[in-house]
Amino acid sequence: MIQIIASDMDGTLLNDRMVISKRNADAIKAAQKAGVHFVVSSGRGYTEIKPLIEEAGITCPMITLNGAQVFDEKGNLLSSAAINDTLASNVLYLLKKKGLYFEIVTSAGIYSDSKTNRIENFAELLTKVSPETPYKLAVSMAAARFELMNINYTDDYLKIIEDPSLKVYKFVTFSNEGPKKLDPIREELKQFASLVVTSSSSSNIEINHVNAQKGAALQAFADLMNVPMDNVMAIGDNNNDMSMLKVAGVSYAMGNAITEVKQTAKRLTKNNTEDGVGIAIEEVLKEK
Repeated sequence: MIQIIASDMDGTLLNDRMVISKRNADAIKAAQKAGVHFVVSSGRGYTEIKPLIEEAGITCPMITLNGAQVFDEKGNLLSSAAINDTLASNVLYLLKKKGLYFEIVTSAGIYSDSKTNRIENFAELLTKVSPETPYKLAVSMAAARFELMNINYTDDYLKIIEDPSLKVYKFVTFSNEGPKKLDPIREELKQFASLVVTSSSSSNIEINHVNAQKGAALQAFADLMNVPMDNVMAIGDNNNDMSMLKVAGVSYAMGNAITEVKQTAKRLTKNNTEDGVGIAIEEVLKEK
């Protein structure tokens, strides 16, 4: 009997318009009504997730930043795993040397050093997941989405790292050239044993403390709820979902998932554009 359902967001719970569909939202609410704990488990930060789930009328605990921060449904921080200043400075130097656009996620939210780059990156992501969307429309949609989110802008990332009042939880760097450009950086980052590098799409890499992984966070949440892992379900589509799909008793790969995820998960559902999360939840609720 499933007692906890954890779902990734991008490419999973969110459709090609970056919103939670009505069927997905209805299935989540039905699960919650049946006494199942629903948890969002995302590479996104709290301030990015909250408006998206609120828009769908959902309140739930959140595993954020790939597990670097875990919040209860009231927004109280349950656990965190930060990157120390020395390590963060090393990552900053490496990414700057490569000349790529990247963002830093901290205890005070997301920091970007270029509003233009941020909107362009998001617009390009939108046109990838929804090729029929014209680029100009994608740019205006991206700009509108960012109005919802509390993004901080800085002219110097080093100031953020050195600020004693802030903790650094994640770096995320982007390239439209995908693995060709990002794989060499992934290789260089292997020199730091305290870091883990994952991806939520082919055009990014996400850099966290090694203790910040979705699987470990989901396991800790289940322990807190006194729920055995056999009664936990996880749904995902990409590399940063692998750890939670491996620990969950019931695991679903999205129809649009990468091959590795499909090989790891025990079950397969429809694409994120076809209410795949809602369909998977409806299936397990019928099995109760």
